[in-house]
Amino acid sequence: MKNDHFTKGRGAQQNTPNKFLEHFHEIEEDFLEFCHLEGEESDNNHTQYIPIFPKTIVNKVTSPDVGMMHSMNPYQGCEHGCIYCYARNTHEFWGYSAGLDFERRILIKMDAPDLLEVKLKHKNWKAETIVLSGNTDCYQPVEKKVKITRACLEVFLKYRHPVGIITKNALILRDLDILKELAKDCLVGVNVSVTSLSEDTRRILEPRTTTIKKRLETIRLLSKNGIPVNAMLAPIIPGINSHEIMKLAKAVADNGALSFAFTMVRLNGAIDGIFTDWIKKAMPDRADKVLHQIQECHGGSLNDSRFGIRGVGEGKIAGHIHEMVRLAKYTYFKNRKFPKLNKELHEQYKNGQMKLF
Repeated sequence: MKNDHFTKGRGAQQNTPNKFLEHFHEIEEDFLEFCHLEGEESDNNHTQYIPIFPKTIVNKVTSPDVGMMHSMNPYQGCEHGCIYCYARNTHEFWGYSAGLDFERRILIKMDAPDLLEVKLKHKNWKAETIVLSGNTDCYQPVEKKVKITRACLEVFLKYRHPVGIITKNALILRDLDILKELAKDCLVGVNVSVTSLSEDTRRILEPRTTTIKKRLETIRLLSKNGIPVNAMLAPIIPGINSHEIMKLAKAVADNGALSFAFTMVRLNGAIDGIFTDWIKKAMPDRADKVLHQIQECHGGSLNDSRFGIRGVGEGKIAGHIHEMVRLAKYTYFKNRKFPKLNKELHEQYKNGQMKLF
């Protein structure tokens, strides 16, 4: 049963101190818009959308635990409000809190398509899959208006460059026309996040995200149109969604997913305090049990920074989860394989059109 002081329509229930600033400073907003979600009772603070103009957009990923070499994020901060999101910590680099600021103050990288085009045309660039949303969701609500992700996909298509996408928003179906063209040359792969089959769980865990029904439909429609889908059953949180692994795997397989991946929740940086505060308000009756089970998966801590272990956990609880994952893959994905994306075409299209031989 939720605490009476639980703020509906948001994930974080507090703004944590920014470790880089002694005092928060006021930032003048360029424009203000409130995102209305049908049927949602939300807090009274509007979401602020702030245009920014970075010098680069493609990031090299050095972590050995992440299955990507390069990523790009059209937005910083995410209105979805997923309470467990590791990207919350990055908001502190911009002078904001990893808590409610992460959900309420969204930075929009207005020049992302142009910066991407410069990168793909550079004479020294060799095609490697670039993943949209390595940090925050490229199809979060504001994308419906500003269409930066769509513009980036048009650039990828123009230069026949492989692109991966990670999202939990059905808005991706708006861009089905571009995705189908990319898929013809095996230039796109989509990762759809499905964390629970329970709407009650989704509403408090990921308050401003697409419903589970819509996410499964998104997997089905993408797959039906020849776009390969990997389901992200992540994060697995002991005591909240760990019991759903087999049912989740079956649901995404039934809708056409070619594979699935999982990660164990870890509460690094400011997320430790944000998640702890949230669960004591959202699920007070099982808060201590869940926190203790997370600790059991990370050597007695809510976080583990060790490469190779931090994303999968260790110990008895983690071991049981690993067994369920293996069984689910054997049962529902035995003869399925997610394809490798095509890196061979880009060099021929580096000038925006097919080179003449």
